[in-house]
Parts: sequence; C-alpha cells; structure tokens
Amino acid sequence: MKLTLGPVLFNWPTPIWTDFYARIADEAPVERVVVGEVVCSKRSPFRTDVIAGVVERLERGGKEVALATLALPTLKREVAEIVETAEGGARLVEVNDVTALAAMAGRPHVVGPFLNVYNEDTLGELAALGASAVCLPPELPLGSIAAIAARRGNTDIEVLAFGRAPLAVSARCYHARAHGLSKDSCRYVCELDPDGLLVETLDGEAFLAVNGIETLAAGVSVLGPEVADLARVGVTRLRLSPHSCDMVAVIETYRDLADGRIDGAQLIARVAAQALPGAIVNGYVHGQAGAQRTLDAVWA
Repeated sequence: MKLTLGPVLFNWPTPIWTDFYARIADEAPVERVVVGEVVCSKRSPFRTDVIAGVVERLERGGKEVALATLALPTLKREVAEIVETAEGGARLVEVNDVTALAAMAGRPHVVGPFLNVYNEDTLGELAALGASAVCLPPELPLGSIAAIAARRGNTDIEVLAFGRAPLAVSARCYHARAHGLSKDSCRYVCELDPDGLLVETLDGEAFLAVNGIETLAAGVSVLGPEVADLARVGVTRLRLSPHSCDMVAVIETYRDLADGRIDGAQLIARVAAQALPGAIVNGYVHGQAGAQRTLDAVWA
C-alpha cells in the first residue's frame, strides 16, 4: 500500500505553505505528493515565486511530485493555465476536471477525487486515456470500491483515508458571502480558516465546512481498521489530505499501518491524539452517512 499526500486545499499563507512542504520533503515517509491549486485560481499568484523551489525540494527528498489542476475552471485564463500545466513537462499531472483530460492527450497522468469515477466503465475509459492512478470519490462504499478495483488492470486505485472529504465545488464563493463580500472582492478571507470554515445547523451541530468555493465534510475521515479490507479488494494507494495538524505524524502513522507495525485500532488512537479540525468519521466506506462513525467491520 502506497501513500499519496493530496494537495493543500486551503489558502495557507505562503510562508506556512512552503514550510509545510519543506518538512514533508525532509521527514514524511510518503511516496507521492500532489502540489498546486485545486480550489481557486485567485490563490495561485501567491505561489508563483515559490512553487518551483517546493517541487525541487520534494524531489530531492525522494518524493514523486504530481502537479494539481483546478477542479472547476470557469475562465479562459484558468483553462489556459490547465493546458500550460498539462503540456509543461515530464512531471506527472493530477486531473481534476475534464478540461485537463483533453490537454493531456493520452500522456500518463493521475486522476484526483474531483473527477467523479463511480463505475468500472468510467475507470476503463480513463485508463485508456492514460490514467495510471485514480483517486475515487470519497462517498463510495466498500462494495462499489471493490467492483471498480476488480477492473483496475494496471491502474492504481486510491482512496481518501485521512482528511475532510471534498464534497462539491461551486462557482459561488461561500467564504466571501459569509463575510458580506463578493467573489471578485473577496479579500482572500478564506485565509482566516486554515482547515475550512465550519458550518453548523440551527441546532448548533457541525454540518459542513466551506473553503472558498468548495464544500467539505465537517468531520475528518479517518480509515484505520478498514485499510485491510481496502487492500484485499484491490486498493493500492491511500490519500492523506493536508490539514493544519501535524501531518508528518499522521503520515508516519499510516506508514506504520501499511508496513504492519500497528493495527487499525492503534492508528485511530494515534491520529485521534492530533489536533484535528473535526470529529473522526468513517461512514461512507461502511455505506452509511458520511458523518457517522462506526466500529463495525466493513464486511463481516
């Protein structure tokens, strides 16, 4: 089982962003790191002067780097940026919108969780276009994951094992709206919430989290005991989504699980000790509401 560190989905200040990846490069036992802006292209200019150095340092640290593309391009400029990334060189590209698929022109690439893959035929089409790995949408239960993985061929199947699950993207910026601002004059208020802005019900219960134009789960998906079943049905990669907690410790814990040094229950205990932004949940893989947490086996 290999580990992938997904892209930072949140608008972290650039010094924090670069320091985060420096530590990942030097300390984290992860095979692949996805770098780049997925949510909002307005954030990209803050990374222009540093991203090349970040990528170089990660590669010096022995990590394979994949360059992320936007999940919801709406402007000609954004489409042009996707094409530029896709055609820019020999590095792997992570596709999060069909725009990037066309730009890849059959070259090897990976598919992120924003490009919905809900059945085996979709996986087959993507593999034929050059996808070497596909990260499945986080809401799939184990039975569906197994059905898709059974037809994976040479394509790696990846599942989100840690992080707030990305649920949807919209052309409207929820963060700006919450602060009484428009999307065009947002003042980058999403930077105020390094793990997303919590949305509560009228009864005060955690419901969702918003991150600019993105909607995420309020709870933090943490798969531990389920990993053995995922491996058994053909999942070959686990995705860990960055949050402001100690991600090196999280990655080390999953490496210990993948290498058999700890079991799933021990993983949950170690991850729970981190400063997580929400409650631990695992409902989706069990075929339940995503906000649920169950201790039952996935398959009895």
